[in-house]
Amino acid sequence: MRAIRLRHPAGIGNLELADIPEPGEPGPGELLVRIRACSINYHDYSVVQGVLPSRDAIIPLSDGAGEVLAVGHGVDGFLPGDEVVSTFMWDWADGRELQYRPHEVPGDTIDGFACEMVRAPLRAFTHVPAGYSAAEAATLPCAAVTAWRALVPIGSVKAGDWVLVQGTGGVSVFALQFAKAMGARVIATSSSDAKLERMKSLGADALINYRRTPEWGSAARSIAGEGIDIVVEVGGAGTLAQSIAAVRHGGTIALIGVLAGREGAVPTAQLFSKQARLIGLTVGSRQHQLDMIRAIDAIALRPVIGETFELSELGDAFRYQEAGLHFGKIGIAI
Repeated sequence: MRAIRLRHPAGIGNLELADIPEPGEPGPGELLVRIRACSINYHDYSVVQGVLPSRDAIIPLSDGAGEVLAVGHGVDGFLPGDEVVSTFMWDWADGRELQYRPHEVPGDTIDGFACEMVRAPLRAFTHVPAGYSAAEAATLPCAAVTAWRALVPIGSVKAGDWVLVQGTGGVSVFALQFAKAMGARVIATSSSDAKLERMKSLGADALINYRRTPEWGSAARSIAGEGIDIVVEVGGAGTLAQSIAAVRHGGTIALIGVLAGREGAVPTAQLFSKQARLIGLTVGSRQHQLDMIRAIDAIALRPVIGETFELSELGDAFRYQEAGLHFGKIGIAI
């Protein structure tokens, strides 16, 4: 079968298309799945560029979707022909946060989904939302679950809340869609007026171009009156000071990314004087994904896929992401 492997030293130029053996029949508790689509995330980019260490010849990509070809002994709830989507952390089914770095993250610690077939444990998959294509389902495991967990299990978003999303990548677009579906009001930030207009078309209530408004945190707080209830913070150190300026007293900053820097000064006095909550999160559990899919079925949310590449073009997809050209998710067709 065809697969993409990342050869060392890591780098986009060291992604190779290879012909590798098929995974074989599923064992007890396993599924054999024909992968039809993937999507890419900043996490995948970090692996491919060597920011996150991985073994030589690993198959990248954490998110994949397709149909079940065969089920192993003892598998309940899945049949051949069922459409399924992967989960991000195979060793986090439910309950409290893992007390260790996860050992089973596809495309990171174990082989991922940039291939034609995968044999994996039942916990590696859920059913897809009703009516979803494989391409749509493949956008969910990393970006959508992260946005869902930031807003619902952590942020307890409710109608009338103000939510701030940064940029127009997968997590931010999903956060906008979930927040609007639940009756919240959303402020979107970007350096691109064209992308901000697309966020407006998806329901954003207010727009801030952070290039023209460097103190966008204060601007967002003014728009919301008392401040932002939930900030979906994807920038990290480079944007955290503005997020703290934006958040209301007692509000929540969900720190999910480091796109603007991994280290830097944090105005801690302002954070504790507001009694705001700053919490880091990495995606979520299989149960978070199941809860999210139930919500997607109820609100009929559809993901935004800005561009699709073929499996053999995975390097081009990462270069497109690297250039910041995407809006929403980047899909990979297999």
